[in-house]
Amino acid sequence: MHAALSRLVRCRGEQLDRQVKHWADEVRELSYNMEDVVDKFLVRVRRSDRAGRHLWERDQDLLSLLSIEGDDASNKKLKKISIVGFGGLGKTLLLEQYLVIIDDIWDEKLWEGINLAFSNRNNLGSRLITTTRIVSVSNSCCSSADDSIYKMEPLSTDDSRRLFYKRIFPNNSGCPNEFQQVSEDILKKCGGVPLAIITIASVLASGQQVKPKCEWDILLQSLGSGLTKDNSLEEMRRILSFSYYNLPSHLKTCLLYLCIYPEDSKIGRDRLIWKWVAEGFVHHGNQGTSLFLLGLNYFNQLINRSMIQPIYDVVGQVHACRVHDMVLDLICNLSQEAKFVNVLDGTGDSMSFQGNVRRLSLQDRNKDHEGTPLRNFTGISRVRSITIFTSVINIMPALSRFEVLRVLDLSDCNLGKSSSLQLNLKGVGHLVHLRYLGLAGTGIRELSAEIGNLQFLEVLDLERNYEIDELPSTLFKLRRLIYLNVWLDKVVPTPGVLQNLASIEVLRGVLVSLNIIAQELGNLTGLRELQIRFDDGGLDLYEGFVKSLCNLHHIESLCIHRDSRETSFGLMDLLGERWVPPVHLREFVSYKPSKLSALRGWIKRDPTHLSNLSELFLISVKEVQQEDVEIIGGLLSLRRLFIKITHQTQRLLVIRADGFRCMVVFHLDCGSAAQIMFESGALPRAEVVAFSLGVRVTKEDGNCGFDLGLQGNLLSLQRRVKVYMYCGGARVGEAKEAKAAVRHALDAHPNHPLISIYMLPPIPEGANDDDLCEDMEN
Repeated sequence: MHAALSRLVRCRGEQLDRQVKHWADEVRELSYNMEDVVDKFLVRVRRSDRAGRHLWERDQDLLSLLSIEGDDASNKKLKKISIVGFGGLGKTLLLEQYLVIIDDIWDEKLWEGINLAFSNRNNLGSRLITTTRIVSVSNSCCSSADDSIYKMEPLSTDDSRRLFYKRIFPNNSGCPNEFQQVSEDILKKCGGVPLAIITIASVLASGQQVKPKCEWDILLQSLGSGLTKDNSLEEMRRILSFSYYNLPSHLKTCLLYLCIYPEDSKIGRDRLIWKWVAEGFVHHGNQGTSLFLLGLNYFNQLINRSMIQPIYDVVGQVHACRVHDMVLDLICNLSQEAKFVNVLDGTGDSMSFQGNVRRLSLQDRNKDHEGTPLRNFTGISRVRSITIFTSVINIMPALSRFEVLRVLDLSDCNLGKSSSLQLNLKGVGHLVHLRYLGLAGTGIRELSAEIGNLQFLEVLDLERNYEIDELPSTLFKLRRLIYLNVWLDKVVPTPGVLQNLASIEVLRGVLVSLNIIAQELGNLTGLRELQIRFDDGGLDLYEGFVKSLCNLHHIESLCIHRDSRETSFGLMDLLGERWVPPVHLREFVSYKPSKLSALRGWIKRDPTHLSNLSELFLISVKEVQQEDVEIIGGLLSLRRLFIKITHQTQRLLVIRADGFRCMVVFHLDCGSAAQIMFESGALPRAEVVAFSLGVRVTKEDGNCGFDLGLQGNLLSLQRRVKVYMYCGGARVGEAKEAKAAVRHALDAHPNHPLISIYMLPPIPEGANDDDLCEDMEN
């Protein structure tokens, strides 16, 4: 059956006759039923032995409509700009950075309600931007004389060609002669729509090499009449479907699964991958290969093929994704045909509930949901996956009705305040097939001991549930658990149980109070991420932990939180002496008092061991010297740095131009004991910068003008700059002079970042220039 369905999935829908489609549906249903039987059998057996930049630059962007010219009050009135154009032109992408917009408005009455929230008496030069596909809605958004409509046009022929070639021929070698004519013909069919161009280019360039010309010709013949104003939706679907049918079968499945999310959802990368794993979409390639890392490869392939849109975090790493609404429309239709996911969103056009439902998504697109469809739904016992969004939790059926459930995701549904909703979690121990239990941000207060019955459970996400006092000890019976994410101090293991988590890869929230527990961590050799806190740690406890850490050769992220009571002997000293970080370590966080000697020792011993370190947080550092700054600045992959110094330091620290070449977020707080200066060309990629200034030290060292190298420097700075200005021991006038000098330098920055200057301690109102600012402990 698998072989037959694999052949059919490579065929486009219109290539199959009705009889074959009917046969495929029956085979698919039969395969599901077989899987149910096998799962139930396995349970009995086991019981017996116990997730850009712009694609192009637009016209001077629209910028002229946003600008304020002169000081005339009429130019500072609230002005609305509406951007109109059909799907795929890039309306949202155009405004992705420096701006707040109201995106994708479909209804004039909806706009009338939104508009009431904005005052037309605002004379601060505010600009309100809306996007829509409908001309009448755009006219409604811009009803006053000061407002403007910007109609987005398709790309020009030259821009279309440039975008197309850049995706297929990334080495800028240009288009070979044999592809010239077919390229022009394909671009005509795409009609200058970026979404169409990118998706078609991804089909022709998939697999890191350009497909042969014969396949270009076949694709061209299949594109139909091309995109026009009259048939744009139908033809866009046809174009997008080529990208879908070009995917390997495992990526088709992963992409179809995204229809469980409502339109415009921000889909967290890691949570999505873990759900793929639990659903069984990710299969072992090589023995011992992490399923998550395989799923991460799937996720990246979908981005590379332009099927999903990446969302970047503050350091430029992809941490989430979105699905373009036209792609979502396509996969929802394909999913409905294949009976892959059923969506209930209260709109009246939900997917059919006839027959067996295997995956169910309850969405709150219509707030007036009624529970009747689910109460009368007899096939709910066959549901293998259910994802529920926010208010729809009110119509969730009792857990006892699910017999073969593998995935239960209630993330961010409010289960904490209503006792009636809490009752719905009763019986979770009967979900013996469960692989994924998502309870992040649900506000639950306790977790039943029957959680230990879920012997197949692989993922338990309890993040942001602050009211849970403790977790049941039965949790440590779950030998197949791969991911456990809880709030700090909630996992309190007893001796002898931690080693039961033989499959664990991610363990967040462990409190270690005994040396034996610290030693047992060394048995969890598959750990990639570890977040840990010690309880009144002493030398024996730290030594046991460091010894265990030396066995964790796959560790990528290590976060060590502060003890409730610190000891004089530092864990960081032991780490520096006895631990060699693995080469794939990408994140290191320590809230414990430490010297930089450990870090210095690792780098001097073998710089390659930190070659992939991208995030470094040291929250309580005893001292820092210029040598330390230069050593850290030499870490080639470092993109995010947070160092707070609590004790003595060198009086002048210089951020040189040859260091921190990849740094995006830079935070160095040296307290009142030092001044930090920036060389010309320093931090060439930094977008967020935070640093300290000791006013008294700066004056004493002769820098009376408070010139820190900020003027005309830090040219990539665009989001925010924070200055911690320590004024202890300085006169009020000197503190004000320092603030004015720093403010003047930053105000002149061409990117106009958000500026925050914190005076520590705050200067009281009415203080005289002769007054001294009181000293303040760091």
